[in-house]
Amino acid sequence: MADVAAVQPEPDLVQLLTPEGQRVEHPDYPLEIDDDEIGRLYRDLVLVRRIDSEAIALQRQGELGLWASLLGQEAAQIGAGRALRPQDMAFPTYREHGVAWCKDVDPLTLLGLFRGTNLGGWNPSDNNFNLYTIVIGAQTLHATGYAMGVARDGAVGTGDPDRDTAVIAFFGDGASSQGDVNEAFVWAGAGNLPVVFFCQNNQWAISEPVTTQSRVPLYHRATGFGFPGVRVDGNDVLACLAVTRKAMDDARSAQGPTLIEAFTYRMNPHTTNDDPRRYRPGSEADTWKLKDPLERVRAYLTREAGFGADFFSAIEDEGKALAEHIRTGCRALPDPSPSSLFDHVNVTLDPDVVAQRAGFVDFVSEVAK
Repeated sequence: MADVAAVQPEPDLVQLLTPEGQRVEHPDYPLEIDDDEIGRLYRDLVLVRRIDSEAIALQRQGELGLWASLLGQEAAQIGAGRALRPQDMAFPTYREHGVAWCKDVDPLTLLGLFRGTNLGGWNPSDNNFNLYTIVIGAQTLHATGYAMGVARDGAVGTGDPDRDTAVIAFFGDGASSQGDVNEAFVWAGAGNLPVVFFCQNNQWAISEPVTTQSRVPLYHRATGFGFPGVRVDGNDVLACLAVTRKAMDDARSAQGPTLIEAFTYRMNPHTTNDDPRRYRPGSEADTWKLKDPLERVRAYLTREAGFGADFFSAIEDEGKALAEHIRTGCRALPDPSPSSLFDHVNVTLDPDVVAQRAGFVDFVSEVAK
């Protein structure tokens, strides 16, 4: 590994890998990691970006109803995701495809939700990764409630690394203005709960810049709720890994919650039905392209760690195979039956709903003829 320079570019931004691919130090977040581990992080970044690009293509071809892209936010998600232990529980929004990858969720289960074939029906207990949440900010309350249960079950502060558990809730800068998020902060702070709030500040809540929501950096809000906040370079996978690892360790050891603001940028539209050209200056994206989370890791591996073309070519081949798995698997997903629309709404269907279901099924059958 190349020597790590004792440099910190900005005092309020934790950064361990510069956009040029240079390792730097931060006194509060040392990271012991070898080049092979960094290479595996690069593989994660590349493959998750490939999942994203394939999903966008499938949506454009009419195979998906919608897709929420993570382009530009890969480092924040992979860094946070790889900081989790198997017993840790993650509560995502609707674009945490990188965290899902780290939690071994098959990308096809994500595509099934946006295709309308699985209705979000993967089993959270298989991966400790909760269902995607469309209601903005609601998952922070879910995470806080789960953290209450973890604490009451005595799975915090025992000193057993296989038992002590932390919870992490992901949300965006737009959600930081939601009442649910601030209520979650209140409960987490008052109860000293083992939950980490991970805000991906990608600068835009659909069409509104973050500057219309807050006059101070978002991580400063944590102080008012009685727990620490930290801003990390969200395009630096090493910094995101180090900061999240420390916050999760603190939570597992009963030191309470942390708010992490990953300062990043949404390179693509908010979703595939959004047109950011209507509200966002193009020069902004051009500036952030120079901070690409993949390119800085590739630069380090190439210039400092001596990784050759064979390494990158192998990952490229793996990405092609993954893309084929996604394309073929997505088109093969079975369509749900019309009656399944009613299956998970009520425990017991009253006679009126039973009649409505029968009428709907008959209608669909007639239309299909």
